[in-house]
Amino acid sequence: MGIQSAGIGIALLVLATGCGNKNQQGGQTGAAAGQANAVKEYAVVVMAPRRATLNSDFPASIQGQQNVEIRPKIDGYIENIYVDEGAAVKKGQLLFRISAPQYAENVRTAAANIQIAQADVNAAEMNVNKVRPLVEKDIISKYELQSAQFALQSRQAALAQARANLANARTNLSYTTIYSPADGVIGTIPYKIGSLVSSTIADPLTTVSNIGNIYAYFAVNEKQALNFSASAKGATQQAKLTTLPPVTLILSNGIEYPHKGRIDASSGLINTQTGSVNVRATFPNPAALIRSGSSATVRLPFTIDTALLVPQKATFEIQGKMFVYVAGADSLARSVEIQVNPNTENQCYVVQQGLRPGTRIIIEGVQTLREGAPLRPRPVNADSVYNSLAQQP
Repeated sequence: MGIQSAGIGIALLVLATGCGNKNQQGGQTGAAAGQANAVKEYAVVVMAPRRATLNSDFPASIQGQQNVEIRPKIDGYIENIYVDEGAAVKKGQLLFRISAPQYAENVRTAAANIQIAQADVNAAEMNVNKVRPLVEKDIISKYELQSAQFALQSRQAALAQARANLANARTNLSYTTIYSPADGVIGTIPYKIGSLVSSTIADPLTTVSNIGNIYAYFAVNEKQALNFSASAKGATQQAKLTTLPPVTLILSNGIEYPHKGRIDASSGLINTQTGSVNVRATFPNPAALIRSGSSATVRLPFTIDTALLVPQKATFEIQGKMFVYVAGADSLARSVEIQVNPNTENQCYVVQQGLRPGTRIIIEGVQTLREGAPLRPRPVNADSVYNSLAQQP
C-alpha cells in the first residue's frame, strides 16, 4: 500500500511538470507573435504646392567674341615673327614682318614720278602765263591759250595720278608689317620664318581670338522654343530674351564656371534637319580661362510656382514605372504610380501626374513596406524635409 501511493505521487509530479513546460512555451510563442504583428511607425509628408527651380542642360560650343584670321595681302617671305602661339596680344601690336623689297622700290619710283609730274605742271603753267598776254594783245590766236590751258590740265591730272600711285605704293609697303586688329590670344602659327606667303595661301598666318567675352552656342528643340515664346513677356523676341534668368556654364571637367551669363540672341530660323533653334549665351571671361573652340554645358534654370515635390528616397520603381507609398485614411500603405519631370530639384522629383495636394506620402522605409500593410503615420514638417535635402550635395 505505501509503495503504490509513492508511485502515484511520482506520476502526478511528472505530469504537472510537463504541463508547466507546455504553458511556458505557449506563452513565449504568443509574445513573439505579438511583436511580429505590432504596427510600425512611418514618417509621412503632406503634399502641398511649392516653388521649385529646375535646370535644363544643353551641350554648347564655345567661340570667342572675335576670331580674326590674319592673312597677308602681299607676296613675300616671312622675315620676322614677333609673337608666339597662345600669347596674349593687344590691338595694334606687331605680329609679323614680310620681306618684299619690291614694294619699297615701288614707293621710291612713285615718289620720283611725282617730281616729274610736278615739273611738267610747272612748265605747263609757265606756258599758259606766256601765252595769255599775247592773246590779250591779239598777237596770237585765243586757241593757243586754250591749247596751253588744256595741256596744263593734262599735266595736273598726271600729277594727281602720280600722287595716287605713291599712296598705293605706300599702302602696299605697309602690308609688309602686320599688326593685331584686336585684343586677344594668338592661335597656331603654321608658317615659320622664311616661308613664302601670299594672299591666296590656304591657312592664315594665325588667328587672334578676342576672349574677353565668350559666346556659348547651343540648340533647343522646337517645342522648347514655342513654350518659351508663349510664356515669356515682351513684344519682340529680343525683349523676351531679356526676361530670362542668368544661366550657368558647366565646363568640360564638370566644374561650374564662377561667372553667370545671359542669353542674348537666338536664330530666327528652325533647322529643318534637326528641328532645333540655335541660341547664344554670353559669359564674361576676365581671366581668359575659357578658350575659343572648347566645349561646355549651358544650364538654364526655370521656375515652377506650384510644384508637388517628392523626395527621391520616397520613390521606387517596378518594371520601369515609378511609385510612391501613400498613407490612406485607413492607415494602410497604398502604392501609387507617378509621372515626374526628368529634371530634379534638390534630390526631389517634380510630380506631373499621380498625386494631388493633401496626399500623405511615406518618405522613409519604403523598401520594407508592402501593399496594404498597416502603419502608424508620423507627420513630419515638410519645410524641414526639403531644406535638409537642399543642403545635401
